Formats: sequence, C-alpha cells, structure tokens
Amino acid sequence: MMQETKIAGNRVGVLIGKAGATKRELEERTSSSITVDSEEGMVKIEGEDAVGVLLASEVVRAINRGFSPAHAFTLLDDEDMILDVIELSSTGDTQRQLDRLRGRIIGRDGSSREQIETMTSTYLSVYGKTVAIIGLPDQVRNARAGIEMLIKGIPHESVFAFLDRKKKELKQDMLSYYY
Repeated sequence: MMQETKIAGNRVGVLIGKAGATKRELEERTSSSITVDSEEGMVKIEGEDAVGVLLASEVVRAINRGFSPAHAFTLLDDEDMILDVIELSSTGDTQRQLDRLRGRIIGRDGSSREQIETMTSTYLSVYGKTVAIIGLPDQVRNARAGIEMLIKGIPHESVFAFLDRKKKELKQDMLSYYY
C-alpha cells in the first residue's frame, strides 16, 4: 500500500528529526518506508501493512499540523487515539480575525490552551489556520466543543465551566461502567 501527503516546508525538518531519528523511528514503529522530498514537501509512505501505512500517514499529518513528534507518536501508542483538525479559515475572513481567534484559543502565555488540554486530557496545536487535537474520541469531542465555543465568542469562564462539567460526566460514566 502507498500513501502520499504534502507537508509544509518548515515542518520537513521536524518530520525527519536530528540525523533522521524521527523518520527512522516512525518507519520502525509502523513497518513502513518513508520518502521525503524536501523541495516539494511531498511525503510518500509505503508498506505491506495497510494499518501501519495509515497510522504513519496520521502521524505525518499531526506533525504537519504543528505537533511535536513526541505528541504525534501518541497516535501509535493507543489504537483509540485520533487526530481532529478544526479549520479556522472559514470563521476568520481577515488576518486580524484569525489572529484574534488564535489568541482566544491560546490565551495569555498559552494558559487557555493548557487549561483545555488539562481538562480534556488531549494535546492541542494551534498552527496556521487550524487547530489540531489529539486524544481519545470523547476527549477530542469535548475539546472540539470547547474550542468551537471560544471561536463563537463565548467567554472563557463559561467554556471552562462546560469542560469541567463534561470532565465530571466522563469520570462518572467511567465509574458507572466499572462499578
């Protein structure tokens, strides 16, 4: 099986890693072969194992969306982990609006982003015109809902109260499932 994807020029170095370490680890963990054309930004992933190729493709996509390799590799650690990408370009028409939206999501010194990550047990990356989320499906759904609330202009306190309520609901669901 073969997958091709495009990666931003400034993310090629992150994908390859120091002396090719990141690329090599990804190839080993997914039983695939990865070819990177740094001029064009094209990444070709080949392998016999279709699941491995698709997983490698998701990791490359996560790195392209601004995640560190360590966070992107969490997609390989647990088969339930997913990557979700929210496009901001449809919401913000001008560069100024996009900057404002990114600022609302990131918060002062990254505090808002960090709080969303903590409350939902996810990883967030605000990069370019997108917000990417890595986590388990329920956690990603809650993080996405919180981010969409921020995009709509809902005050941070209300968003964090919502996320806190969702976190407690998930915990209660987990307890009722096991006990």
